[in-house]
Amino acid sequence: MNKRKDCFYVIGLMSGTSLDGLDISYVKFTQEHGKWRFESLLNETVDYSEEWQLNLAEAILLKESELDKFHTEYGRFLAQECKRFIEENQLIGKVDLIASHGHTVFHDPSKGITVQIGAADKIVEACNVLVINDFRIRDVQLGGQGAPLVPVGDRLLFGDYQACLNLGGIANISYESNGARIAFDIAPANLPLNKLMREKFNIEYDASGNRAKTGVEIPALIEALDGLDFYKKAPPKSLGIEWLNHYFNRIVDRFISNDFPIADILRSIVVHETDQIGKIINQNKLETILVTGGGAFNEFFIAQLKEKTQADIILPSAEIISFKEAIIFAFLGVLNFNDQVNTYKSVTGASADSIGGYRTYPPMV
Repeated sequence: MNKRKDCFYVIGLMSGTSLDGLDISYVKFTQEHGKWRFESLLNETVDYSEEWQLNLAEAILLKESELDKFHTEYGRFLAQECKRFIEENQLIGKVDLIASHGHTVFHDPSKGITVQIGAADKIVEACNVLVINDFRIRDVQLGGQGAPLVPVGDRLLFGDYQACLNLGGIANISYESNGARIAFDIAPANLPLNKLMREKFNIEYDASGNRAKTGVEIPALIEALDGLDFYKKAPPKSLGIEWLNHYFNRIVDRFISNDFPIADILRSIVVHETDQIGKIINQNKLETILVTGGGAFNEFFIAQLKEKTQADIILPSAEIISFKEAIIFAFLGVLNFNDQVNTYKSVTGASADSIGGYRTYPPMV
C-alpha cells in the first residue's frame, strides 16, 4: 500500500470515441482539509492521422490475436507522444504518475466486456514513470457498467455546479441526487454527426453546426430514433460503438438510402439528441449545467438545447471544454495511488464502490 500524498503532478491521457485525437493534460492536484483542487498546467491534443482514425474505428473487427498486436502498437503510440510531451515541456523528473484511459474498442457490460487498448508497459518503458490504466474492468467485474467514470471528478473537482454534461462521442450527464452521484449516458452526441461529415463531405466535423442548421427536420427519422429501447431504460446505463452500429446507424442509413438530404439528416439527429438531453435535465429539475466536450463548440447544438430547457447552460473556458476528461482521468490515477475510491456504484450499478485502474511500475534502479 502506498503512503498517501496531498500533492501530485500527473499526466492524463484520454482518447474518446469521437476519434478526434489524443488529449494530453499535465495537472497539479492538491488536497487541503480533505478537499481536492486542481491546476491545469499544460494541455495538448495530438490529432490522429487518417490511418490511425481508420485503424481505431475498425479495431472492433479484429480477431483476438490481431487485437493483442494492435493493443501493443497503440501503446507504443501513446508512449511516443507522452515521451515527446514530457521532453518538449521539460517535465523529466516532474511527473508523479501517468493515468491513461486508452482507447475503448469493445464495451458491452451486459456480457462482462469492456476493452481499452494501449499497453501500459510501453508507456512505462518510454517514460520511466508509474502508469495507471485499465480503469473500467474492475467495475464491470462487480456487475457495473464500467462507465461513466468522470462523475467522481465531477463531484470532487467541479462540485460547484449542480450537474455536468459532457458532449463527446456520447452525451453523458452526472448530478447529485439524495446524497449520491448519479450519472449515465443519455444519447449519442458527436459520433453519428462526425461519421456523416467524414463519409459524405470528407470533413472531420460540422463546424459550429452550420451544415445541420441549414437542414430541415425529418419527423419520421426523429420519431424512429426516439423509439429506440435504450431511452426507455432506467439508469445506470451506458452506450458503446456496438449499440450505435447495430441500432442507431441502421435507422440513419435507411433514410440516407432513401435520398434524404444529408443536411436534413444532420439537423434531425441534433434535434433528437437535444430532445433526449433536455428531457433528462427537465425531469430532474437541474438548474446549473456545466457543459464540456467537443459538442460544446457546436453553436447550433447548444442553441437547440437551450430552447428545450430553462436550465442555465454554462460553457467554461475552451481549455476546460476540451480537456476536462483528460484532467479527470489524471485525477482517477491520483485516487488510485492514494487507495481511494474512484468509481461509484451509484453511477455504474456495481455491487460496490471500487478503486479502478492497474499500476505498472518502472523497474527498480
